[in-house]
Amino acid sequence: MTSSPLDRVPLRRARVAVCLLFGLYGVILGTWTARIPAIKQGLRLTDGALSLGLLAFAAGAIIGMQAAGRLVDRYGTGRLLLPVVLADGVLLVSPAFAPDLAVLAGCLLAFGTAHGLLNITMNTAAVEVQRAWQAPIMSSFHAVYSVGGFLGAAVGGLCAYAGLAATTTFLLVAAVVAGTGLVAARRRLAPQAVPAAESGPGAGGLPGVTFLGVLVFCCLVGEGAAADWSSVYLRDSLGSTAGFAAAAYAAFSIMMMAGRLVGDRLTARLGAVRLVRYSGLLAAAGLGTALLIGHPLAGVAGFGLLGAGLACIAPQVFSAAGSQDPARAGQAIARVASLGFLGFVVGPLVIGALAELVGLPAALAVPAVLALFVAAAAPALRLRAAAPIAPRSATT
Repeated sequence: MTSSPLDRVPLRRARVAVCLLFGLYGVILGTWTARIPAIKQGLRLTDGALSLGLLAFAAGAIIGMQAAGRLVDRYGTGRLLLPVVLADGVLLVSPAFAPDLAVLAGCLLAFGTAHGLLNITMNTAAVEVQRAWQAPIMSSFHAVYSVGGFLGAAVGGLCAYAGLAATTTFLLVAAVVAGTGLVAARRRLAPQAVPAAESGPGAGGLPGVTFLGVLVFCCLVGEGAAADWSSVYLRDSLGSTAGFAAAAYAAFSIMMMAGRLVGDRLTARLGAVRLVRYSGLLAAAGLGTALLIGHPLAGVAGFGLLGAGLACIAPQVFSAAGSQDPARAGQAIARVASLGFLGFVVGPLVIGALAELVGLPAALAVPAVLALFVAAAAPALRLRAAAPIAPRSATT
């Protein structure tokens, strides 16, 4: 089925709107991450005390994700997009006004909840737009999130360099979020424009969705390991300089962004199953080989290949989860996203504990092994996804 030229105009607007939401999600998180040191310094928190506050944010995110699933399925993404994006922007500001750790934890719990709500709402909206678009476009949304995260971190860093208070930084970003969110919400996809999708064979219900969540969990263990341990590995285990050690995570982030930018074309050419299989093999081989070589240059290349390999997996799994039962897409995506977020939080902690026993190089083999598992489990996307989305012709 193809869309008429008139139908394409609102559909393109809806795609841009969802891209804006993904970008805002990244900007909010990137800005917050960049100004965490200022919050810590302002409240004179120890590392342990700060960790408690950040744990409240993680708990709030999971609460928000779980709540969003049922809200999206009941009220639809259109009615939720504007409130949740505005709430996320407003609550970004709240930690800057916290007078002590207890209030900070409460602010971060609320902020995390709003962030989790936005995560599920925008991913469900992305699945709806992809279904109407009739071609794989999920990776492009996640690519915009990566760009947004970079921009948010850059803005936060520049504000810090200029000596601006965290409060000023957050207020500026919140104003941008409010204005852009209003534009995006007005261009959302109308519910009647989303075509119905048929569940694929062997959808598997709750166990099927949970297994898809396990795949995302495995991927985000790798993302968390790269964020928390890549620089430490190069500096402490391989003896590189601190400046060069930072190149490992930079390579990971750049290659992940690049992979997502080409992910939709790869999906159309290879299909979701083969793409996930090859991606998992690339991630495992890249990181595993780098760990065996044990040289700083190999370490940078290995984390870069890990980023390239992991780039397209999560978008494909979200797409499969949201398509297997469109009436409950929100709940399915919420379950998958929650398990993935858990992997991002817990994975680095497990790797750290394991490093105490066997050393960091051996502990970092965990993400490589999990990537191999994802590659082997790639057929799960065929069993649980809805009818495949064929690429549209160039004339539509």
